[in-house]
Amino acid sequence: MFFVFGPSGQMYRGGPENLAKISPVRGVRRPLALRTRAAGLHGEEAAPLPLPAPTTTAPARTLRAQDAVSAYTRSSGQSPPRQPLTLVRDVMTRGALTVPLSARVHEAWQMFTRYQVGQAPVLNSVGRVVGLLLRTDMGPPDLLPPNDQAAERLASARRPVAEVMVSPVPTVSEDTELRRLAGVLLETGLPGLPVTDDSGELKGFVSRTDLLRAIAADPPLDLWS
Repeated sequence: MFFVFGPSGQMYRGGPENLAKISPVRGVRRPLALRTRAAGLHGEEAAPLPLPAPTTTAPARTLRAQDAVSAYTRSSGQSPPRQPLTLVRDVMTRGALTVPLSARVHEAWQMFTRYQVGQAPVLNSVGRVVGLLLRTDMGPPDLLPPNDQAAERLASARRPVAEVMVSPVPTVSEDTELRRLAGVLLETGLPGLPVTDDSGELKGFVSRTDLLRAIAADPPLDLWS
């Protein structure tokens, strides 16, 4: 199940076959990325940084942890059944980094740099998804032109994230097939989607990196069973 959320709330609920008919979603156009030489930064494919899971639920096992368990059981002679990964919930990042709608661009850039992420869902004051902020859509504050243009660039860096975020933004439910998610990512050109329920409450984030990691992991990604 896919949704589309904007500042006014839910705009769409249904399958991927009609998602492209929503004009703001069809072919997301974004500014050309500005590059920076900040150490340790990667492209927009960087997965959101996992934050501590709520104490009321058990933390989700990461794919790296699954690899470690698999290696241990093989070395001990045990052979656990292979459970193919087929749904968004199997690969998504829970407790993903988020940006408040009230934040400014330079504040969001500092968050992205600190946690080394390439994108993050934007939440309104009641915690509902209203957009998706991409690092490639923000001009890094350290790339300032000389003299007369510096003030203009500083003002740009202090503008609200609402002016640069992707909104309305498609989101996906946890029980969606990964094959359908992959098709939407290809069609929209987005690096990932927020994972929400039908009210827009954030459950996590799933990126192209998560899909690639699942392909290389054990148990394997299975798109066709």
